[in-house]
Amino acid sequence: MTPRYDLPFFDDEHRAQALVLGAWAEHEATRHGTAHATRDETDNACRAWVRALGDAGVLRACVCAIHGGTRPALDSRALVVARETLAYHDGLADFAFAMQGLGSGAITLEGSPALQGHWLPKVARGDAIAAFALSEPDAGSDVAAMRCSAREEDGAWVLDGEKTWISNGGIADFYCVFAKSDPAAGARGISAFVVPADAPGLDVAERIDVIAPHPLARLRFNGCRVSKANQLGATGSGFKLAMRTLDIFRASVAAAALGFARRALGEAVAWSRERRMFGGTLADQQLTQATLGDMATEIDAAALLTYRAAWQRDVQGGRSTREAAMAKLTATEHAQRVIDRAVQLHGGRGVQVGAVVERLYRDIRALRIYEGASEVQRLIIGRETLAAD
Repeated sequence: MTPRYDLPFFDDEHRAQALVLGAWAEHEATRHGTAHATRDETDNACRAWVRALGDAGVLRACVCAIHGGTRPALDSRALVVARETLAYHDGLADFAFAMQGLGSGAITLEGSPALQGHWLPKVARGDAIAAFALSEPDAGSDVAAMRCSAREEDGAWVLDGEKTWISNGGIADFYCVFAKSDPAAGARGISAFVVPADAPGLDVAERIDVIAPHPLARLRFNGCRVSKANQLGATGSGFKLAMRTLDIFRASVAAAALGFARRALGEAVAWSRERRMFGGTLADQQLTQATLGDMATEIDAAALLTYRAAWQRDVQGGRSTREAAMAKLTATEHAQRVIDRAVQLHGGRGVQVGAVVERLYRDIRALRIYEGASEVQRLIIGRETLAAD
């Protein structure tokens, strides 16, 4: 049993989940491998992970029990356990799991019974790949500035515009898309829709390559017709829906950072014990011991904030915006430092392509940006603190 899950934030189901998933993920990571040289290889690897996660029942944590999930409602702690465990073993496995949850989260929260019944069981089984389409070329952190529009026409919605930095773009079976239904209303004029990948008028305009390869694309909507039955929630409630969805999954981003950081610490400890120098080992050097001490402390500090945020949402209920922002900010920033130190301790081997710590160095960088950059998290924390009684 992993000692950290003995903390009172978790229950016996979470501990059992961690035990089973850890053994499974170690085996699957070895079988799947982590080197994907081309875009097609990365796409295929991501599809394979979704399939494997679905077959193993891991994706059941992404939906409610009524649609094949493991618990009556989405459980943030289950998401945290899954992402921390998967990220430790393979970044693409974590990505595949996370996007099934984030990409379908808006359907779980505000989808009609028909939409939920159609898509969520497929998500849980790994039969459909999900995507969350919020960002635009000129609207990332400033969501209210989006230009993608949605207008009513002949009993349907018609979408026009672009979305970019869309994870699973190009391989998804459906997208949860946010668009301006009332351009004059700012954030209150955004609505949300489920758009099947084969909808006429939806095209993958560009595939985007980044330092830690995963499926990513820019989407173009050109007179894309969506049935009114595919609308999520009330007209104009899209901004709140997007923020509610991100609030649920933000703590899980912190958990992924923890997984990366714990792997980096493990690699650094093993290497420092093995590396011979100055008549002893790297681990004998006081500077090494101090560095490892800093790494371990930063990981534990981030873990406590992450587990608290997930526990607060699950157990205490209500909003956990401030706590989730603190967790994401601290975990991703600390993980970046921990991994950088691990690379430094490895010396030249740390920057060799194919080394575990080199892969982690690329994996961690995006987490400080997506689902709210670190600067945005600081603003959220500050505003929530000022608003507190």
